[in-house]
Amino acid sequence: MIVTTANSLIEPLTGDSNEATKNISSDAPREGNHPRSGKQPRQNNQPRRDKRDVHGWVVLDKPIGMTSTQAVAVVKRLFQAKRAGHAGTLDPLASGGLPIAMGEATKTVPFVMDGRKRYRFTVCWGEERDTDDTEGRVTHTSEVRPSAEAISALLPRFTGVIEQIPPQYSAIKVQGERAYDLARDGETVDLKPRPVEIHELSLVEQLDSSRSVFEAECGKGTYVRALARDMGRLLGCFGHICALRRTLVGPFGEADMIPLEQLEALCDRAASGEGSLADALLPVETALDDIPALAVTRADAARLHRGQAVLLRGRDAPNSSGTVYVTVAGRLLALAEIGNGELIPKRVFNLTGLTASSARSNESI
Repeated sequence: MIVTTANSLIEPLTGDSNEATKNISSDAPREGNHPRSGKQPRQNNQPRRDKRDVHGWVVLDKPIGMTSTQAVAVVKRLFQAKRAGHAGTLDPLASGGLPIAMGEATKTVPFVMDGRKRYRFTVCWGEERDTDDTEGRVTHTSEVRPSAEAISALLPRFTGVIEQIPPQYSAIKVQGERAYDLARDGETVDLKPRPVEIHELSLVEQLDSSRSVFEAECGKGTYVRALARDMGRLLGCFGHICALRRTLVGPFGEADMIPLEQLEALCDRAASGEGSLADALLPVETALDDIPALAVTRADAARLHRGQAVLLRGRDAPNSSGTVYVTVAGRLLALAEIGNGELIPKRVFNLTGLTASSARSNESI
């Protein structure tokens, strides 16, 4: 694959990222892609409820205006879950798929973070903003408007492995400080370009002379708002994101998403005994779709559960190496490595508590 440098003539500003912010705790870190996002004040006037073990994924169709940190807090509260975290920050401006891991599913978050993401987004031409979205301050303007032909001719420069300058409003650390904190304080940070991979980028629709709709499928660490910023600069017209929706995150697509209102209604029905919260959960192993599965006997499962390696032998022994997820009697047991004829446990799962319903588990097979 050819490495291009689409940003070789571009100065750093701000953008949008699908890079995951680690958020697996009861007190989530402050979110950084939005100038007004930040830690929300605790509500101390609400009665405490007992937390419980909940294991699985909820793929929230996040509404516009909500931060990823807020979304995790809401879902965690609805399920009364002890642990929860998201697998990839989604800007407040954006809607769409926000995978939220609960309980033992948090051990599989890296596999979702490393997966591909797909976005549908609209770029407004003629203005560049310091946040690269509609919430920011206008920094540059132009009367130039690009034609569909000029846009399409530019897209190959942003496809493949490219060098992209991270945005000022991002969660990247600079000398121990988050870039977005420095940007809020009025500082301009010299962020270095880094390689990202954009698998597909297409012009879907030209709404009018000032608005173009795109779809992009990209790898970890790609900033979608930076695409709008950089395309606008190279087209000589400037640009910023004015609509953004994430439609794919790793194995989770739009069919897996549940709107917040629907999730709240399901929780209300479950509280009154008319349904089960398990129906909203996807199994922990859904995140491991791209990893081979290996079934073991109960005796071998007992050894793995104790953290002991299992010798692989016999005709059914796998002849491959690498990471597998291990099951016993159809139930997820561990993530393990195969090497030198042994199965070595790396992460063992304890799925005691609320898990996905059998119907949802069968859907994931």
